[in-house]
Amino acid sequence: MRLLKATHINFLKWKYVALGLTVLIIGAGILNMTVGKGWKPGVDFGGGTLIRVVLKDTPSVSDVRNSLERVGLGNSLIQSTGKGGHEFLIRTRQVFLGKTEEEEIEAHARLADQVISALKASQGTPQDQAGLLDLNTIDKANLTSLLEASFPGEGAGLAEAVIGVRNGVNVLSTEGAITGILTGFDQLEREGIKPEVLQVLKDKTTLGPMAVVSRETVGPQAGAELRRKATLAVIWSLIGMLIYIAVRFKLAYGVAAILTLTQDVLITLSIYSFTNREINLPIVAALLTIVGFSINDTIVTFDRVRENLKTMRKDSLEGVMNVSINQMLGRTMITSGTVFLTVLALFLFGGEVINDFAFVMLIGVIEGIYSTVYLSCPIVLWWNKIFPSKRGFRK
Repeated sequence: MRLLKATHINFLKWKYVALGLTVLIIGAGILNMTVGKGWKPGVDFGGGTLIRVVLKDTPSVSDVRNSLERVGLGNSLIQSTGKGGHEFLIRTRQVFLGKTEEEEIEAHARLADQVISALKASQGTPQDQAGLLDLNTIDKANLTSLLEASFPGEGAGLAEAVIGVRNGVNVLSTEGAITGILTGFDQLEREGIKPEVLQVLKDKTTLGPMAVVSRETVGPQAGAELRRKATLAVIWSLIGMLIYIAVRFKLAYGVAAILTLTQDVLITLSIYSFTNREINLPIVAALLTIVGFSINDTIVTFDRVRENLKTMRKDSLEGVMNVSINQMLGRTMITSGTVFLTVLALFLFGGEVINDFAFVMLIGVIEGIYSTVYLSCPIVLWWNKIFPSKRGFRK
């Protein structure tokens, strides 16, 4: 079965247009990243504390900011996520709070505690419940200790079950769906929590107005180290592929492949910067995935060029390349198309956590097709004109 019949498209006719478009996008991206808004460094790279919370009420972003301003954290980055307006992503800005990395992390942990306390206060925690532990914010270790006192040897398992119910609960309210927060002890009963366990929880805990879904803290030194290692990971992967392709084919092919992959990364980052999203380690993982995916198509096309050079001895190098790209077009569309549909599903339905990763992959898959068809072979062609070989590329 063939997706496309034999095509005879003169792709290399548009090589200068493609080059101009590439330079334009990368130039605009670099300008945006240096003097414009660019993308925001995530906690992984910029340092700070990232907290994802679910609130019973549905305050606006400005309401949440007003709550944090009371404790001097009004400059935090606040983003409403999920459905129904109950979930928020809050990042405290990185500031120098200590002399060592450990002191920095501890200081930011205290800032996170202040964020949680301020949000609790804004939601109106009842005064008569002040002495009870909050079942919506308690972590597994503390809940295990609480339950272990009444159920020796069973605390860890019971705590895991309770937190599992809390994280997976989905209660319909007039504002929409609240996921990840308990609004009543009857929810635990419906999910099979034993009555005796339920009674202990009722006696020793309360259901606060918010739940902490996740909490991450990274110091500035760790962020700088992660930035350095992420950059080195991309650079060394490109160098490794250059060496392999230069040995497997010729140096011209290796240079063309690395330049193509470099522009894949730069164009993806440029387009990503226009969206003002955060860049973090999952984005670096997406970029490395794009590099691996794009080089696959590029090498397959180069291999077909090498095969055709042996049989099409009377044709020019540009003619051989055009034929090779047309012959591999169906394969490129099938492999890239299936990945595109998969990543599109992740982007549309995968949720907030994986949305940025899926977005970068969407850009990368489209860019991979574009670079394989319009840029990889022209670069080899230009290299051959600048550094002509007596034996050409027909060895």
